[in-house]
Amino acid sequence: MNQNVTLEGNQKTLIVIPSFNEEDSISQVLEDVKKYAPGISVLVVNDGSRDQTAKIAEENGAKVISLPYNSGYGVALQTGYLYARKHNYSIVVQMDGDGQHDPVYIHDLLNAVNNNEVDVIIGSRFLGGNTYRTSIAKRIGMFVFGKLASLFCQEIVSDPTSGFQAVKGKAVEFIASDYYPPDYPDADFLIMLTRCGFKIREIPVKMHQSKINKSMHDGTQSVYYVLKMFLSIFVTLLRKKPRI
Repeated sequence: MNQNVTLEGNQKTLIVIPSFNEEDSISQVLEDVKKYAPGISVLVVNDGSRDQTAKIAEENGAKVISLPYNSGYGVALQTGYLYARKHNYSIVVQMDGDGQHDPVYIHDLLNAVNNNEVDVIIGSRFLGGNTYRTSIAKRIGMFVFGKLASLFCQEIVSDPTSGFQAVKGKAVEFIASDYYPPDYPDADFLIMLTRCGFKIREIPVKMHQSKINKSMHDGTQSVYYVLKMFLSIFVTLLRKKPRI
């Protein structure tokens, strides 16, 4: 973990945290962000929460955008990228508000994305000897979609569902475009990014178990996710490459 980062030129950096009913964790997440990434702007996108998520985030000094109803992870995340584009941020760090992503690794992501040969850095919980535990079903899904992403991206992708990423430059603008999936932007979007010429790479990070007992890959959602992801990857490979 390198807590020293040199941002090139006058690049503006924004940390985007999509959040839904995370009043029990968001305060600690924001405190840790201020501790390990002081001076970096933070935007919490409140995805129609029915609790005090927005209020707590504001009290902790974050800029908050509240969506009128729960629109889904992809919509909430893209809202942050639209804000970043509007306000001329050059780099976006995206992370979850449930305490799973450790802010101590923000600077590792930033140092890595400042490499001129990469556009998107993915924090992987499965590299560097990490022993993140999850269910067998989830691990199989991550393995299968990771292999597909690795094949078509021609780059090792061990954690295709990781939402802990750093994105810069034109990739920020691309995510803010209509090409971004509104629900589960995972392996399918990584493949699309590669097809459009963007370079992705993973670095090892440690992740904690979510402090909130919810997941967009649980229960019946997991069946929908698997079917949707296979279909989306198929369509991504067939469709005409977007102009950027």
